[in-house]
Amino acid sequence: MSNALPKIAWIGLGIMGSPMSENLIKAGYDVTGFTLEREKLDRLAAAGGTAAGSIAEAVRDADVVITMVPASPQVEAIAYGPDGILENAGSGALLIDMSSITPQTSIDLAKAAKDKGIRVLDAPVSGGEAGAIEAVLSIMVGGGQADFDQAKPIFEALGKTVVLCGPHGSGQTVKAANQLIVAVNIQACAEAVVFLEKSGVDLKAALDVLNGGLAGSTVLTRKKDNFLGRDFKPGFRIDLHHKDMGIVTDAARNVGAALPVGAVVAQLVASLRAQGDGGLDHSALLRAVERLSGAQV
Repeated sequence: MSNALPKIAWIGLGIMGSPMSENLIKAGYDVTGFTLEREKLDRLAAAGGTAAGSIAEAVRDADVVITMVPASPQVEAIAYGPDGILENAGSGALLIDMSSITPQTSIDLAKAAKDKGIRVLDAPVSGGEAGAIEAVLSIMVGGGQADFDQAKPIFEALGKTVVLCGPHGSGQTVKAANQLIVAVNIQACAEAVVFLEKSGVDLKAALDVLNGGLAGSTVLTRKKDNFLGRDFKPGFRIDLHHKDMGIVTDAARNVGAALPVGAVVAQLVASLRAQGDGGLDHSALLRAVERLSGAQV
C-alpha cells in the first residue's frame, strides 16, 4: 500500500456505508471506522479496516473523514460537541459528508468547520445499495474546486458519475431533485403494475417491453424484480424517502418552486409510512397503489 494515499476515517456503516468503506479498502486506502453497531465494526475489521471505539478515536489521525448517516440530526450529532468530528479531527482535515440532508445543514456545517481549519464537501449519492456495492454510484458534490479535486480519487473508488455541482449545499440540492424524480418514477411504475395486473397482462413481459422504450428507466431496471416478486427487502427504506421528500418540498418552498406531482407523491410516501411500511424498500409504493385499488395488503 502506498503511503501517499490519505488516511480515511469512516463514520456510519449502514446499508450504504459498509460496502462503500469496503470499496475504499479494496482500492488500497487505510480506513478506520466507527458506527454504533458492533457487528458492523466487526465486518469492517474483517474486510481489512480498523474498528475504532469512538468518533474521536476514528478521526484523530485522519486526513479525510467521511460520514454516511441517515439524516441532518445524525450529522449534527456526530459533527458537533466535545466528542464530535470538529473538536477531534486535525486542522487541515477534509470532511466529506455523503449523507442526504438539508442543504442548509451542509452550509452550516461548512461554516462551523472553517473555524476549526477543517474543509468540507457535501457529497450525497444516488444508486442505492446495489450502486454502493458495485461502486457505480452517482456522486453530487457541493464545495470548493480544490477540495473536490483532492477528493476525486476517493470518489472514483466509490462511484461512476462524480460531479461538482456548485458551492456548499449544492450537492444536497441536486440529491433532493434526484429523490423527487425517483419517487415520482417509482409511483408511476407502481400504478402501471397494478393497471397491467388488473388487466390480466403478463407482467414480466409487459415490464420488459416497457423498459426497452421511452418508459424505460434505471428505476424500472433496478426495481422490476421487486415489483414482480413483491420483494420489498430494503435497498432504500420508505422512512428515508419520506425524510427526503420533506427536504425537497421544504427546499422548493423556500426558493419558490412549485412541485405539484412531487407533493402528491410525498403524501403517498407519508401514507405508506403511517400504515407501518416505513421499513420496506421504496418500491413498496406499489402497496399503496394496491390498497387504493381495493387490494388487502
